Amino acid sequence: MDRTAQLTARVPKREIAYDPPASDTSLHVRAARVLEANWTGASTVPSRSLYPHQWSWDSAFIAIGLRHLSPLRAQTELETLLAAQWGDGRVPHIVFNPSVPLDAYFPSPDFWRSSTAGRTAGAPRTVQTSGIVQPPVHALAAWLVHRADPGLSRARGFLAGMYPRLAAWHRYLLHRRDLGGGGLVSVVHPWEQGMDNSPCWDAPLSRITPAPARSFRRADLDHGAAEDRPTDLDYGRYVRLATDYRDAGYQDGAGGFAVEDPAFNALLIASEHALARIAEELGAPGTARRARAERLTAALVDRLWDPAGGMFRCRDLRGGELVPGRSVSGLIPLLLPELPREVAAALVRTLRGPHFGLGDSTALVPSYDLLGEAFDPHRYWRGPAWFNTNWLLERGLRAHGDHERADALREAVLSLAAATGFAEYVDPYTGEACGATGFGWTAALALDLFHQPGGHRVSRTGTGTFDRSDKGGDRA
Repeated sequence: MDRTAQLTARVPKREIAYDPPASDTSLHVRAARVLEANWTGASTVPSRSLYPHQWSWDSAFIAIGLRHLSPLRAQTELETLLAAQWGDGRVPHIVFNPSVPLDAYFPSPDFWRSSTAGRTAGAPRTVQTSGIVQPPVHALAAWLVHRADPGLSRARGFLAGMYPRLAAWHRYLLHRRDLGGGGLVSVVHPWEQGMDNSPCWDAPLSRITPAPARSFRRADLDHGAAEDRPTDLDYGRYVRLATDYRDAGYQDGAGGFAVEDPAFNALLIASEHALARIAEELGAPGTARRARAERLTAALVDRLWDPAGGMFRCRDLRGGELVPGRSVSGLIPLLLPELPREVAAALVRTLRGPHFGLGDSTALVPSYDLLGEAFDPHRYWRGPAWFNTNWLLERGLRAHGDHERADALREAVLSLAAATGFAEYVDPYTGEACGATGFGWTAALALDLFHQPGGHRVSRTGTGTFDRSDKGGDRA
């Protein structure tokens, strides 16, 4: 029996039982095949061709889907990532596979020089990584993975091993990255926020002198269409920022790019709630973490909410103002159930309105304003719809009681994921596949939604769908 068959045939015992897949052509089986094909033995690559290493927030989303196939593999996914954590607490955005040729991806390990340039920051000696970070989805993923098979998790000491690393990760962000002094975390490179090529970065990036084109070779263009990828000018600025950060020993605060991003901070808040649950599972109080999450939510609203625009904005700390562009990042805080009621209602109106068109002109939420001058339905994060952001928004709609729209969004994610061969992202108008196919988090998050029947509820704290131990929340 091959490994794919073992994964797809397994129906693990857990508190919430799901019906087995109806046929070998079901989405469950097809998604499992993608995840098996992308598995390296210790982690899952986003794409064998385009992204042949382990990515930080990809692995968190992938673990959320893997929990439905193999809770053990889902735990291993997160353990592998966190094993590459730096001494200062940061979780690097790439963990490099030494068996992959250096020219298969740029920037490669010899660009980042983590073990030498990052020595002062505590970069590991035995594994090569990048020096920047990605959104902190990891505690939320760890909690959901634990809930998939609590017995296995407790037997392996999964959460006991994860908790100190996750706490150090959050401590790094909260202490080293509050560059604006207002309590929120800043990103120091567009790649850290995850939505690499968003038009929201155009103004902050315009101050950065690009690295000469001859100083680097773009391996991404070997596997992706140029019209779907960032321009050479933007890429030159990305390289310049990363080079300057590396040459400064990966010390925070001195670079020319510093932005408070709503999605990054919303995911930190959700993961603070998850860390509170993890602490309680381990016998410690979670009250301090919940209080911190409440303070962060208040800071998010105070510093980034734009009531006139009906959404959150990025704050450019070097320029000192809110960025006017409308990005899906400004909608992701809908994930937080404790948002003020009027803020959540305004976000839903913006989702449905002409700038994002959900349920009207689009089935999935685009990554950027449909009416914006910079909108491009195919170019990386400048308009296409992504499956991970729509998964987050599906949870957000449920958290605020909008189950009808959440159900419609769930069905759209499942339909388009299957129809496009689990594409990296899609044209928000036509559903045309863009980027890589057989993409890791698309398969994983479609699998997660496949195992959540329409009309389900989410916990009041937003930390776990079908989390029956959430005494204050709705029940499935």
